[in-house]
Amino acid sequence: MFSTKSAVIISTCSVGVGFLIGCRQQKVNDELKLNTNCFGYENARHYVFPTASAKSSLSPHSHNPELQPNINAKSPTLIDKRQVKSNNKAETVKYGIPSYENVRSYEDFILSYDKRNRTANWVLEHLTPGKVDRSNVDRAQMKFMEDESFHVFHRATNQDFQGSGYDRGHLAAAANHRQSFAAMAQTFLLSNVAPQVGEGFNRDAWNNLEKYIRALARKNKNVHVCTGPLYLPRLEPNGKLYVKYEVIGTNHVAVPTHFFKVILLENNKEEKELLSFVMPNERLPDIKLKNYLVPLETIERASGLHFFDKVPKCNFKRINTVKVTENAVTAG
Repeated sequence: MFSTKSAVIISTCSVGVGFLIGCRQQKVNDELKLNTNCFGYENARHYVFPTASAKSSLSPHSHNPELQPNINAKSPTLIDKRQVKSNNKAETVKYGIPSYENVRSYEDFILSYDKRNRTANWVLEHLTPGKVDRSNVDRAQMKFMEDESFHVFHRATNQDFQGSGYDRGHLAAAANHRQSFAAMAQTFLLSNVAPQVGEGFNRDAWNNLEKYIRALARKNKNVHVCTGPLYLPRLEPNGKLYVKYEVIGTNHVAVPTHFFKVILLENNKEEKELLSFVMPNERLPDIKLKNYLVPLETIERASGLHFFDKVPKCNFKRINTVKVTENAVTAG
């Protein structure tokens, strides 16, 4: 058993280490600058995407066919694939889901949860003109809540965000799910939330992207949206790459360095288009959304996920606004 003196020494050392880490994190935050090679603004040398190989497979990837998510508002679970086909999640998973780790199904979206980082790996939504035009629910009635379907050790709380300087940023946007009280309320579960810079990002650039997606949903038969965090390596002055990100609160909720959205559009002629965006989690300049388009393969490599892999790339009419030809299928 430790003596009182030993305990004091350990406590003092812990405080000292914590102070040094805090100072280093502040230095990193102060050094963050906007980045151009990936997104069309300055300083691309800092954050680095994995390099795509010259011969990348564009064929659909195989996943475990038996694991599919279930709709259960009170206690989300995984159930057999056959049961999914009988509920309204069939359309959401129609073109595949990115992974099968800790998948939960809610009334109007599906997510995969990262228990270590206390936020989602990804959130998948299916939007239609009817859904985004409904306004049956007042957002002012909503409150952020813990997701009790996850163990208390592995979930974020509202206290984690208090005083952190970060917004509780939605992954599945609340305004996408206004058709019922339950549908919108579930977007306020903290499993669907990640720490986001407020002014200049969550309330501005990211919000503009969400509005753009709803505008697309009003004009297309179906819009499938997959959203999630990224933790990208950063090139430091010593020439080495490090993955560094802040954690907040007593539960150490991870603060992503970036966020992605991958969108599959399907118009009334059944023609499909793919858009893939990445935004750094920081205050951003007021520039066009197209400047945040990145090749899909870079997001897949950085996230360890595959998006809409039941649709061969050659079946898309356009990818990131570029027309897909029979002889040249590109991932971006």
